[in-house]
Amino acid sequence: MTSTTDQNRVRLALSTGEVFEGWGFGAVADSGGEVVFNTAMSGYQESLTDPSYTGQILLQTAAMIGNTGMNDRDMESRKIQVSGMVVHEHVDLHSNYRASLSLHDQLKAAGVPGVSGVDTRAITMLLRSLGAIQGVISGDLNQTDAELVHRAQTAGSMAGADFASGAGTEGAVSWSDPSGEWGHLSTKDRNTAVPVAVIDCGVKENILRCLVDVGCDPKVLPMNTSASSIKGMLLDGSIYGVFLSNGPGDPGALTGLVSMVRELINDDEIRSFPIYGICLGHQVLALAHGAKTYKLKFGHRGINQPIVETSTGQVSITSQNHGFAVNEESCSSAELVVSHRHLNDSTVAGLEQPDRPIAGMQYHPEASPGPHDAGIFFEKYAFEVQRAFDSAVSSR
Repeated sequence: MTSTTDQNRVRLALSTGEVFEGWGFGAVADSGGEVVFNTAMSGYQESLTDPSYTGQILLQTAAMIGNTGMNDRDMESRKIQVSGMVVHEHVDLHSNYRASLSLHDQLKAAGVPGVSGVDTRAITMLLRSLGAIQGVISGDLNQTDAELVHRAQTAGSMAGADFASGAGTEGAVSWSDPSGEWGHLSTKDRNTAVPVAVIDCGVKENILRCLVDVGCDPKVLPMNTSASSIKGMLLDGSIYGVFLSNGPGDPGALTGLVSMVRELINDDEIRSFPIYGICLGHQVLALAHGAKTYKLKFGHRGINQPIVETSTGQVSITSQNHGFAVNEESCSSAELVVSHRHLNDSTVAGLEQPDRPIAGMQYHPEASPGPHDAGIFFEKYAFEVQRAFDSAVSSR
């Protein structure tokens, strides 16, 4: 256990019994959740605002966090999504011409606590060796270490948890970029963009921007939208494709969404329309086909995750953020082909339906950490959407 004499003492207690003491930043509040680590050297703002982190305490393995502040353009959603933040060294005096707030001020405004000055390497090693661990961040010095550990031990697990239902939109909306732009397309381009439905399980803003950039017009729909409603939109020309977003929690808990997607993929009348998914959406696609998912030991989170395309051997360095994966053995009976694998542990990183325009990616192609080779996923989807549009127009 580390210690400090600073008045703003904050502790991180783990369900495995360890307690780490450091300095608090952000909000003065207690918070709990599954502790996860992200190996990115930068991009903490995107992680903090990614709805896929709902219900989790985010630990950054990079030694110094906060030096670039926070800005309005790089938000992946409208608010901070994590339950708490853990860093080795917090820097409050940021230096970035784009920044409008410090990390401390942004977390404070969101009511989210942070703790710094702890041994993040030791915590990461615990997570890697023991797997998922629940944690509690608290500045309450009246509680003993044992009491905080007990709170962590009695916290709910991410396995079986449905966080996605509360992470997305409650009603259908036509997306507009909160930055005031609309992807990189002009107003003229937008008038010719092909509409698609994005099923919002906690979608990242940059996924919507990337859809726009490849010529799609995303119509964001709530997760509880019925299959019959989506089918009607496909057949009447309101949309020409379906896109399942990322999101938090256990995909196995989303029985309603899985049933809805299964109904769509089993409907021969709309089999020519593409259905693609990212991260949670990829897992839901697999479940809808009859495959299975499972919880990873400690997940994949970072911008340095290598994947390989099975058909070509091409390797890409990708951004990932997930704690669940698709069971590969279950894919063959579900008539799904593994298109990509994670090179670190050979887990499934991409799936395709051989005779349908259906595909899912476990990584985040909208967050390419350098070369944009992963962005081809959006280009493939746009190609299928355009083909569905052309076919529908020619048959009218």
